[in-house]
Amino acid sequence: MRALLIANSIDADPGFVGERFRHHGFAFAECHREWPGEWPTLDAIDLVVLLGSEWSVYWPEVAESVQAEADLIRAAHECNVPMFGICFGNQTMAHALGGTVQRSDVAEVGWHDVVTDAPDWIASGPWLQWHYDVVTVPSGASELAHSAVGPQAWRWGNSFATQFHPEATETMLARWTNGPGADELARIGSSAEQVMGQTRSNVLVSRGNADRLVDGFLERSSGRPS
Repeated sequence: MRALLIANSIDADPGFVGERFRHHGFAFAECHREWPGEWPTLDAIDLVVLLGSEWSVYWPEVAESVQAEADLIRAAHECNVPMFGICFGNQTMAHALGGTVQRSDVAEVGWHDVVTDAPDWIASGPWLQWHYDVVTVPSGASELAHSAVGPQAWRWGNSFATQFHPEATETMLARWTNGPGADELARIGSSAEQVMGQTRSNVLVSRGNADRLVDGFLERSSGRPS
């Protein structure tokens, strides 16, 4: 089965989520946000996974790329191609399908629990968070999890998105907390050492939670493998 992975060129690792989709027989074609003109069409595509990004949907300097991603999202949604969006992928999906995205008053960075309305599918956590924006879900969607900051998971038909990062691995966080990431953490009163300590404590649980998240998504996506 063919899947598109929408990601920035410097950070296209789908981590635990990618591993679980591959376990179910999906093969990914990597599509970089910087060059949307090179993306394949949705013909014979069985899944679209949209990863996080350092970008924000409302940045004018990435407007053309955001528009291309939104066009792809709307086309996939209309054709019932299953979509799984993470963090920035969640935000582009909300933006494309009629929700909103704006700067949050509170940053969510580090490992946190969420309040879930579907605990058999979406665990309460711990989940890795790394974002400064908040969405309102599209009017046709069902919100499935939230935090004090805002929505954390929602679904509309075969389209599903999380604000948290179920894909996060220890290797991934070692990259994110290095260099500019360490400076970013310091600015919000955290540190690379703190986040990496939390990561080593939490990834064993979050990996199983990510597997259950992907499995439940596929079970709920019409005409797709269980």
